[in-house]
Amino acid sequence: MSKIKLMSHLVAGYPTEELSFAAASAMVRGGASILEIQLAFSDPSADGPAIQGACTEVLSHNYKVKDGLAFIERVHKAFPEVSIYIMSYGSLIYTPGVDNFCKRASEAGVTGMIIPDLPFDHDEGLAAACKKYGMDNIPVASPSMSEERLSKLAHAGFKYIYAALRVGITGTQTVIDQATLDFLSKVGAGGSKVYGGFGISNGEQSKAISSSVDAVIAGSVFVRIIKENASDKEALSKAVEAKARELCGL
Repeated sequence: MSKIKLMSHLVAGYPTEELSFAAASAMVRGGASILEIQLAFSDPSADGPAIQGACTEVLSHNYKVKDGLAFIERVHKAFPEVSIYIMSYGSLIYTPGVDNFCKRASEAGVTGMIIPDLPFDHDEGLAAACKKYGMDNIPVASPSMSEERLSKLAHAGFKYIYAALRVGITGTQTVIDQATLDFLSKVGAGGSKVYGGFGISNGEQSKAISSSVDAVIAGSVFVRIIKENASDKEALSKAVEAKARELCGL
């Protein structure tokens, strides 16, 4: 079986700048093709307890957006071949100005933006700003969408769509069944490449959706591993790399 393309998620600055960079490095060594780097936000709507806790801890260190962008730039310089997507929420993008934020993100090495609370058809100019600065706006599709709205998104001309595999928050167990595969098929019906995630934590799940997506997304599983090994950089690196390899089917 060929390698599964993996998008792995981490929170910039969690639990520290150095450990966060060690985790990113381990993800790349483990085969991740895309790093989804989250900028911590105080009131996330889609994140489960693991990622919420990470964000809270980062914010308690007075970690700012500029710090997150500097971290992203460091990762980009270390691994220029790896795509980096920012994941965050609308107010962080809107407050400094969407155009200004996208310019700064692009300069840091970001190639895509995932902002789940900005709907694809009311995005405050995010798609236009991304296009201006050579990035992709990656909207989020949810199983809770009506058939009509999901079809509208699928045929809206986006290069990539992030498919949340179930309703709710990240980090709890996701069962891959025929309804999941049918949903992924609908998301990709307009020709967009589909990224699939929400609750993916092991190689079996990754393999189950791999033929239906361009990349498998894994987030909370990595955040939990980072937390469990926060006192030992070497153990953290080994555990993160091993999980990435498992999810890539290596």
